[in-house]
Amino acid sequence: MIVRVLISAALVAPFLSTAPVFAAPGQNCAEPGRAQINGSYARVMLQADAIIPIENGGGTTVAVLATGVDAGQPQLGNRVLTGADVLPGGSRATADCAGLGTQVAGVISGQRGAAAGLSPGSRILPIRVMPDDPAGSEPTPGSLARGIDTAVQNGADVVVVAVPVRTDQAVLETAVANAVAQGVIIVAAVGEESPSAGASEDSSVPYPAGYRNVIGVGAIDRTGQLLRTSRSGGFVDLLAPGVAVPALQTGRGLVEVDGSAVAAGFVGASAALLRARRPDLTVPEAITLLKATASPAASSAGVVNPYAALTTRVSGTGARDLPALKPAAEPDRTAESYRRTVALTSASLATILVLALLLLAAALRRSRRRQWRPALAPHLCTPPEPLEPGPPVMLLDPPVPVAKQS
Repeated sequence: MIVRVLISAALVAPFLSTAPVFAAPGQNCAEPGRAQINGSYARVMLQADAIIPIENGGGTTVAVLATGVDAGQPQLGNRVLTGADVLPGGSRATADCAGLGTQVAGVISGQRGAAAGLSPGSRILPIRVMPDDPAGSEPTPGSLARGIDTAVQNGADVVVVAVPVRTDQAVLETAVANAVAQGVIIVAAVGEESPSAGASEDSSVPYPAGYRNVIGVGAIDRTGQLLRTSRSGGFVDLLAPGVAVPALQTGRGLVEVDGSAVAAGFVGASAALLRARRPDLTVPEAITLLKATASPAASSAGVVNPYAALTTRVSGTGARDLPALKPAAEPDRTAESYRRTVALTSASLATILVLALLLLAAALRRSRRRQWRPALAPHLCTPPEPLEPGPPVMLLDPPVPVAKQS
């Protein structure tokens, strides 16, 4: 990646701008940067101007594990801490001959213009884990492990690993696990595929991006397409701008850079903003929030969206017990029994009424066939009572013969 930056800066800069260039920090170091670069699609894509009123990352410390960071870069101001050099005999954490660490630090905490950082209030903790050779170099699993341990010991909230390794070693995995256990968010570039590399090398997993609870970051261009040489796989958790991104150059000036290292810087800045605003989140919760609020992309991973991460709350996705449920409560059972009783009673009454109407209708039809008509019964004929009482009748006397009429 560094080779591409140097070539593009050397070939393109004289034709794009007549602005003066600044001197490089020393011989055999990175080419000088330009005085000005107009505009940054990366800041527009990540809604940088909308984020600052909400959060600027103040109070957080972001460790940059790379070639060191140039503490004299004017746009980094006094926010570059002393840091540490974990290479044997090294003592150059605040100098950056290659420029990679300064470029990553710039997109995190740069102050002005197109190269301003997403989290300008964050402090930068430079950790030199690789030689600052402008021709390109890589760290080792041991130097990355020492760099992560040193970052944790010096109070880093977020660790950005600019260049991965292709070897999984227990010492590096242990350093990552210890950092996560202490609440440190680790963001790691997934690196680029070398055109001259073999198939086995290109298919290997980059570390520490391949570890659990580490955010692996790939690079995209202004259209959202993956950088042609960007590595892809299940180890890519988030994407961020990583093609022609305006960044701070070591010494002074600006340069446009490519690669997943600067993309990891944007995600590291997003993690710092989230840590500043939501210090209560655990590392897995912060990673879940950043991934859940990412913008959709052509790749399976989404594009980091720091504005959404700061303004959205996401429910946990882990398994949870159901709320305690009461067994068939008595009030509910009584109410159900009452409803059933009312329903049965109403149905019974309705059935009886229907049967009565049917019987009445049948009786009326039968009576009409027998020519029955409704009428009042005639009065009974009763003889008039005699005015005078008759002779008394003795019970023991023989009956009096009744005269026959002729």
